[in-house]
Amino acid sequence: MYPGISDVLNDLLGTDFSIHFPPTFGTLVAISFLFAAWTLRLELQRKEMNGLLKGKAITVLKGAPVSSGDIFWNALFGMIIGTKIGYAIFNKEVFFENPQAAILSLKGHYLSGCIMAAISGYLKYREGKQQELKEPKKEILQQFPSDLVTEFTMMAALGGLIGAKLFHLLEYWEDFIADPIGGFFSGSGLTMYGGLIVGSLTVLWYARKHAIPLLPLCDAAAPGLMLAYGTGRLGCQLSGDGDWGIVNAVAKPDWLTWLPDWCWSFKYPNNVISEGVPIPGCDGKYCYELAEGVFPTPLYEAVTCILLFFALWSLRKKITTPGRMFSLYLLFNGIERFFIELIRVNSQYHIGDFGFTQAQLISSLLIIVGIAGYSFFRPKPANQ
Repeated sequence: MYPGISDVLNDLLGTDFSIHFPPTFGTLVAISFLFAAWTLRLELQRKEMNGLLKGKAITVLKGAPVSSGDIFWNALFGMIIGTKIGYAIFNKEVFFENPQAAILSLKGHYLSGCIMAAISGYLKYREGKQQELKEPKKEILQQFPSDLVTEFTMMAALGGLIGAKLFHLLEYWEDFIADPIGGFFSGSGLTMYGGLIVGSLTVLWYARKHAIPLLPLCDAAAPGLMLAYGTGRLGCQLSGDGDWGIVNAVAKPDWLTWLPDWCWSFKYPNNVISEGVPIPGCDGKYCYELAEGVFPTPLYEAVTCILLFFALWSLRKKITTPGRMFSLYLLFNGIERFFIELIRVNSQYHIGDFGFTQAQLISSLLIIVGIAGYSFFRPKPANQ
């Protein structure tokens, strides 16, 4: 496994980086957001060119003095970045031992944070002064949905991170109650469905605020969401973050002899959560592997969802009724996740003797909503 991208480079290029940075999982998640933003922009621009989405006139005051709010938020962002950079510089060993946990925790070097906040706030102020006019002018511009892709991505990232953490805490409620602050600010424990749901709701709220039609926006986002989920699962597989399957002691079938053994049953050596038993002869932090081979479910999900992305991408011009493409995405995503849960390790809820996972409950709802949506959003007859 590769806790950090530096470990990937060591393996591929024969280098000898001693730090595990940047985190492999976090890097793949960031790439997932970039993929989702890229495909969303392409689809929104296509719909705009075909007249399916229209821009709206907005009034911009050009040359107005920079607001104190803009300076404050710029300074706050600078402070957050500064505290983490300072912490990485002055506490290198602790930071690089577990970068993800350090970044998501409350730990930081607050003097460097204050310095960065002052610099960021001043730079915003100076930028505003340079653009300030003696008499500000009002300009009317056309704003299209594709112009807001960066904002959509930031909203999805923020909402997704919060949602992924909250859903994980709900799934492991007893652990959270035992240590609420430590559990919330720990670098581990993120639930994909929580990130998807809360991130999507945040984007929809932002779109509604800007009077963007929600169904065409959802349809445009559907292929990219599937691709982002797949690449995110690649991060789980490469880092070994604990999202693996149940023990697989079954011999590989003869018809799968072409498949590498680790694709059938894998022990996740050097996994990022140090789970399992010590690896003989290994020296360092990430020197554990599982005692028994398990189903590499993140790999299965990554391959499945990337293939489903290509399926959705090929259908995007053929399915023209608003709402149908997103309904199809919900259906595909729900089916994929429901069946992978049958061989995946997860906390279960129980109603009597019936046990189910949080993901199975959500995926079942996605299947129902997907089928209902695809049936409800029907093409209008040609004579209407």
